[in-house]
Amino acid sequence: MIVVWRVVDSCNLACGFCAYDKRLGFPRSQAAPADVLRFAAVLAEHQAETGDRVLLSWLGGEPLRWQQLQALTHAVRGLGLEVSATTNGTTLGSPALRQHLCETYKELTISVDGFAAFHDPSRGWAGGFEKLRRWVPQLKTEAHALGSKLKLRANVVLMRQNVRDFAALCEELTDWGIVEITYNQLGGRDRPEFYPQHRLTRADVDALEQALPAIRKNLAARGAMLVGGEQYLARIRASTLGERMPVANCDPGESFLFIDEKGQVSPCSFTTEDYGIDIGSLRSAADLAALPGRFRLLQQAARSRQCDDCLSTQVCGKFNAANRRPTPVLAAAE
Repeated sequence: MIVVWRVVDSCNLACGFCAYDKRLGFPRSQAAPADVLRFAAVLAEHQAETGDRVLLSWLGGEPLRWQQLQALTHAVRGLGLEVSATTNGTTLGSPALRQHLCETYKELTISVDGFAAFHDPSRGWAGGFEKLRRWVPQLKTEAHALGSKLKLRANVVLMRQNVRDFAALCEELTDWGIVEITYNQLGGRDRPEFYPQHRLTRADVDALEQALPAIRKNLAARGAMLVGGEQYLARIRASTLGERMPVANCDPGESFLFIDEKGQVSPCSFTTEDYGIDIGSLRSAADLAALPGRFRLLQQAARSRQCDDCLSTQVCGKFNAANRRPTPVLAAAE
């Protein structure tokens, strides 16, 4: 089971496409540490009883800047759970933090959207790309020296202005020691004012589709992998063309959970408003086992409009290997 927990909605960068841009003036929240510890114990009980390995993945905002996180991560690891995080990389210059990551994390995903001329102004981080170019290889070297199995992944947000450089960026990232690359298309829900001038076009998606086989082959020769198969590309194309992709059944809560900073658990980040359940009601492995049934009852009572055009990357196969046949959960678009 993968559990993605957005533990903070604050960030130190100014990304024009992100809902957590530091320039946005809204009250920021963080998870309650006691809730994290209590629910982690439930996940550990579930893991012990079922043999289903749990990966608890921290999300933000920028989670690695949250002062509570290191102690919570040690506690979670002490329960036998595996841990990962997605980060903007601004904290990776700290040797102490890099050692902590090597000693406690299974995976780390670093957001990199292009070379310096694009990445730095897009993220509001002067010199950021060059810093990552130094810090990520240092982290890789230190992980090797410590015998750590830390997996380094990079995620790229594809926009009209950077998609043609994607192949070259992938090569650069593998030179840093990145072994897996994922990508998202720019979405318009978080920052609709940013979207029109930066969204992918049909021509962009056509070019991406043509380039992907060569990118995958080149990365494989370098010992790295580009994930996201045909189903994921179909999702990107549909969004670009304004076509809906409704979901017939995603088996909500069976293998993936999303938790927000307020302690609401849901089948994905898009359905929290409609299907969110307070994690305070989940106090045992039996409660967790019953959660999919609770989600299905909520769906039957009032289907979320988000399911009529599913944008969940978990459902749409973002993390599927290209040669792996996806589970057919998407219904034909109406």
